Amino acid sequence: MMPALQNAKIKTGHGDELWNDKPNKKRHKDIIARWTKKNGEIFYGYKDHLKADTKSKFINKYTVTDASVHDSQPLDVLLDTSDEGQGLHADSAYTGEKQEKTIAKYKMINNVNEKGYRNKPLTKEQKASNRQKSKTRARVEHVFGFMEQSMKGLFIRSVGIVRARGIIGLINLTYNIFRYEQVMRLA
Repeated sequence: MMPALQNAKIKTGHGDELWNDKPNKKRHKDIIARWTKKNGEIFYGYKDHLKADTKSKFINKYTVTDASVHDSQPLDVLLDTSDEGQGLHADSAYTGEKQEKTIAKYKMINNVNEKGYRNKPLTKEQKASNRQKSKTRARVEHVFGFMEQSMKGLFIRSVGIVRARGIIGLINLTYNIFRYEQVMRLA
């Protein structure tokens, strides 16, 4: 089969049908990873989505998806009934009808930053509100900042989402151990 046809099958989600007659070759082909573009930079692989406590900065829950999945899509997977009554602090990527329904489903307080649109910019009040919300939201961004700076980046090499999920889980666990040590040192 031609590589172009193989790529088309993989993109449509039928990559598992390929290379069944060559199991060793199939083990080296990542049929789940996808491409994405963020801030003009192109990435391939998987994405770590996590829920972190805004007070302690510990990672409570995570999920791994291919890189093309939008940040807000796994929100329903990350939230659970124990989140009821808590505030959800997130950037404007988490706006939208589906996300609002998910936030309401778990009875959380919606502290998602508001988004401006073409010909409808944010008002001064909305900008001030976003600034307040971002002070709390930034604490979760510190988690990714620590992983990138102190843990030498978030780049992993693996084939398949199962391996990626395992490696990312270990990275998240390692972060929590580092964070525990910081908390204990400051206590």
